[in-house]
Amino acid sequence: MKEHVFVGFGFGPIQSGLFAAEAFRSKNFKRIVIAEVDQNLVDAIRDNNGTYYVNVATSESVITEQIDGIEIFNPTNQEDKAQLISALKDATEIVTSLPSVNFYDLGESSVAKLIAAGIKDSTVDAKIAYAAENNNHAAELLEEAVAKYVDIPKSKVQFLNTVIGKMSQVTTDETIIKEKSLKTITPNFMKAFLVEEFNKILVTKVDLTDFTPGIEVFAQKSDLLPFEEAKLFGHNAIHAMLAYLGAQKGYENMDQLRGDKELMDIARRAFINVSGAGLIHKYASLGDELFTQEGFTAYADDLLDRMTNPFLTDAVARAARDPKRKLSARDRIFGAMKLALEAGIEPVEMARGAKDGLKYLLKNADENEVVQELRFAPEELDKEKITKLLEWLWQGEDSELVEKFAQLLADA
Repeated sequence: MKEHVFVGFGFGPIQSGLFAAEAFRSKNFKRIVIAEVDQNLVDAIRDNNGTYYVNVATSESVITEQIDGIEIFNPTNQEDKAQLISALKDATEIVTSLPSVNFYDLGESSVAKLIAAGIKDSTVDAKIAYAAENNNHAAELLEEAVAKYVDIPKSKVQFLNTVIGKMSQVTTDETIIKEKSLKTITPNFMKAFLVEEFNKILVTKVDLTDFTPGIEVFAQKSDLLPFEEAKLFGHNAIHAMLAYLGAQKGYENMDQLRGDKELMDIARRAFINVSGAGLIHKYASLGDELFTQEGFTAYADDLLDRMTNPFLTDAVARAARDPKRKLSARDRIFGAMKLALEAGIEPVEMARGAKDGLKYLLKNADENEVVQELRFAPEELDKEKITKLLEWLWQGEDSELVEKFAQLLADA
């Protein structure tokens, strides 16, 4: 019986290829409603009678799924806004999938204000709200933003964090769309969603009394932080590292690395002996299979295969982008190296990837706003130059590790 109502904010590949798609597949939802500010996209889906298409990369091919019955509204339009608030009153499952948590409370029609309006005059006994932004505390930040506009009944409303290890992209490149035979979002809208088949998504355990989510495939965990760190310091760290290694060799697509045994071996050793060792040391006491040698090795091998899936068409430049953030003191690569150090392990196997990351940063100095005095020639990086770059990137954080990591990278 269809009892649930879904409302999603933002309509990128994760919303369309994961949350809305899983709501549709479940057959538990009587309405699937989307809030999207791109009026062209709104019009395209409406013109297609609420149907859109998403391309799914399996290990053997790309298949296209058709999702029907979508209602889509632009919250900056007053009539659409009223429709959204009405849907939010009836909503049992809400999903925010926005560019960042900074978008929660922007403008008169902000996500926080709309969710608050739906909570204030709710017609249902309970609601959950998944925060799908890339932030370990997204749910808490969303709840805080909503609480500015309404008293949140904790027994009836719960905000959930998520760990989304599903790789995805949206492409507007007509050449790629034609070459890969991708189906566009709608027939007359030149954008295509491409997501991997993987859907083992982790979410905060739902504690609401007598409430069963309509999306049934997600795995609930009482404490998501260890798994968020596994994604950041494992999945994300190695994905970026592979991209930097590949960029140095001139590869354009991630699947080209599959045939490079040297680089894949470097990545695997870093994944297991640096990321894995640090995470297992920190979280083995949980008793979860992931934080065992066997479990983490299987996790690493699966991800290395998925990261280089030829049907995902993942560009090296996309995986490598924003090196200034990815090479910051506590982000994926150096954060993983720090975890290894805390476990008593020298993270030498990740040093080459980190060094290649600095080279990538320097090769793209303009777009990454590298200050003029630090625009060294990538091939001339030594300990002194690496030290200066790390001091600039880290902005005073973990300053006691700068010299040690600079030496590791210089020796890589």
